[in-house]
Amino acid sequence: MKKLIVIDACMRDGESRTRRILNPLLEKLAERYEIETIRLDGQDWQAVGRRVLAERAAGHVPEETVAMARRIAAADRLVIAAPFWDMSFPAVLKVFIENMSLFNITFRDNGTSFEGLCRCERLLYVTTRGMNLRTGDPLETVTPYLRALSLLWGLGEVITVAAENLDYSSPSEIDARIDAAVAEGLAICREF
Repeated sequence: MKKLIVIDACMRDGESRTRRILNPLLEKLAERYEIETIRLDGQDWQAVGRRVLAERAAGHVPEETVAMARRIAAADRLVIAAPFWDMSFPAVLKVFIENMSLFNITFRDNGTSFEGLCRCERLLYVTTRGMNLRTGDPLETVTPYLRALSLLWGLGEVITVAAENLDYSSPSEIDARIDAAVAEGLAICREF
């Protein structure tokens, strides 16, 4: 069975609108993939700053970090779930990505260009946005970032499923927008 890794950066447990979209999609994907979920909560990963860079330069990377990056590099598919926060996504997701961006594991370079080393062919990004911003809007910065990361790591096609304008909608409108995003996501999952 093929391997799918889910990076869950939804910070609100029971009330996560993003997870309301994610969960039915994972049920569908579980029919074809072995799923490993990495749930980020802000406590697990340290920002890559001076100390971490110095340790990396000296050849010291925690084994759990290396093992996680290897699992991501070996995954057939990747799903990232994160709400739209402060014009991007929760900082813990960026910190996690920086920790997983390891030379000769997720990418390499020859001094003039880089090559992604991940075997993933598609990345599905699941999100909710409080504002009325569609994917591709200049203020929606996550999808372009994930496309750039896909080029660096070799993740393949980036597909975004989003429900928008949730902070300015009635409960019934929110439910309808989330249901529409779930339906769109389930259609994508058939071919994902």
